Amino acid sequence: MPKTQEQTFGHASNKKPYHAKNHVEKGDTLIYALGGLGEVGKNMYCYEHENEICIVDCGVLFPGDDLLGVDYVIPDYHHLIRMNKKRKFLVITHGHEDHIGGIPFLLKQVQIDAIYAPRFAKALILKKLSEHKGLEKTKIIEIDENSSITTKYFKVGFFNTIHSIPDSLGVHITCPNGSIVHTGDFKFDLTPVGTNADYQKMAFIGVTQPDLLMSDSTNSGVEDFSISERKVANEIQDIMRKTKQRLIVATFASNVHRVAQIIEAATKFGRKVIVFGRSMENVVDIGRKMGTIKVKNSDFLSPEELAHTPDDKVCIICTGSQGEPLAALSRIANGTHRFIHLKPGDTIVFSSNPIPGNQSSVNRVIDNLFRSGATVLTKSILNNLHTTGHASKEEQKLMLQLVRPTYFMPIHGEYKMLMQHRQTAMETGIPKENIFVCANGDILILRDHKVLQSDWRYQGDDIYVDGNDISGLSTAVLKDRRILADNGLVAVILAIDSKENKILMRPVIVSRGFVFIKDSQGLIKEAEYIVNNSLQEKMKEKTTFSEIKNCVRSTLEPFLYKKTHRNPIVIPVILNSKQTMEELQKNRKSFHARKPRTKTS
Repeated sequence: MPKTQEQTFGHASNKKPYHAKNHVEKGDTLIYALGGLGEVGKNMYCYEHENEICIVDCGVLFPGDDLLGVDYVIPDYHHLIRMNKKRKFLVITHGHEDHIGGIPFLLKQVQIDAIYAPRFAKALILKKLSEHKGLEKTKIIEIDENSSITTKYFKVGFFNTIHSIPDSLGVHITCPNGSIVHTGDFKFDLTPVGTNADYQKMAFIGVTQPDLLMSDSTNSGVEDFSISERKVANEIQDIMRKTKQRLIVATFASNVHRVAQIIEAATKFGRKVIVFGRSMENVVDIGRKMGTIKVKNSDFLSPEELAHTPDDKVCIICTGSQGEPLAALSRIANGTHRFIHLKPGDTIVFSSNPIPGNQSSVNRVIDNLFRSGATVLTKSILNNLHTTGHASKEEQKLMLQLVRPTYFMPIHGEYKMLMQHRQTAMETGIPKENIFVCANGDILILRDHKVLQSDWRYQGDDIYVDGNDISGLSTAVLKDRRILADNGLVAVILAIDSKENKILMRPVIVSRGFVFIKDSQGLIKEAEYIVNNSLQEKMKEKTTFSEIKNCVRSTLEPFLYKKTHRNPIVIPVILNSKQTMEELQKNRKSFHARKPRTKTS
């Protein structure tokens, strides 16, 4: 029913004006994500109260094949830039790229008072910032499960969680309107490698009755408990013991515990270790400094020593488990690696699962490895070569039961994953009206221990980063790249005399990635003839350069599509100089005078 004037403005001067319950009021705490909802990557969650914003994580998303030439996808920081007068501090849950990769881009645009990060993440962030001039002196404060951050409006505490990287933390945020638990990435492993999850602290937080739980949704569709990392360690040791030839293991560089297990297994069975791949080398270096990876210098091989070491004494650890074209394993498979050339009998172990969308790339690499005579081992129902770092459905239920929130918001996952997590929460007893499946930019209002969804939202777009350019590529640029990739380019070179308003010579058409010129001379000449006739008509009256270009496009584009069913980018190039025209005409005559080469056997 529409609101009446009395409902909207109040019917007496001594009464408070009416407010819609979903309208943001002074004193509300706002909760919103700028990245991480409807996607797996670029996690960034904000908690805003009055003039303070607590930001949890600042990640990147690695682009798919459809984003041509894009290096990273980052959140749109426009709202935080507009709020630059508000005090902002950044809390990091762990050191994976989808949680820390956006920090350099954020710091270049937004004033951040301090970054609070666990030990391993801090080391990775320092390494990252050292590559960006001017960011080396950023204030980074190390935190652990016993740390607390107290500001005017927020009190932030932490609890240990288990993930595939050391020093992974969950976050407990208390503000004037209530409390929020943010899990970060987590799983439950009853026989973990490294620090155990702090079940007691999670249960204690549950006793305090937090208002909102925001929980990792990545594996919402996976039944049962995930495999323990200990089982993976045993499987790797078994392979090390049985393999009598050279061993190459590919895994995620970010899975530090796995890398540590591989190195420990190798040294246990008398193998020397060599590491390839920049990210893998960085992680091993930091892991050794942190004490997470325990190995002596004498257990490592240099590239020069590799050729002179017996095969059964070698373990190569490398990047490329996702089929990345430039990663070490892809170059090994293609025979282009500087130091490693495959031999029959080599055993390659994929201690990973293909990320959705990477399956075809991984299969190509595996096929090339088999062609070289190598034995390839991948995760299957017959082995435990990999386990996830994210909670499955049963582990998500355990988190919900430990924390016992009044309201729930699934985070960190594609829309399907968020909806599956919603169903899991309902199964544990949370009413469906208390569950919020949001998109990036949607705003939840925490008001006096109640959570509402606002009727307005912030901008939550993607920014496409090419190199280190944080201005972002527009969608028009990406559209042009797709057209170039699919249909190529046609340039039309026009020679005109603007003073006399006439064409000095017939247009010259050059194409790249559209048709093979030598086999399409007839098509090119016909296109030149049609464009020339159209321009002759156009030049009978006074015109502008812009109108000439539009005339070329509107004439040539439909003609080329009719003939080839392809839409190349058409670029008119206008040369307005008689001398240039004469040189162009001379070159054109010599080009047409050349006979096409014939194929020889």
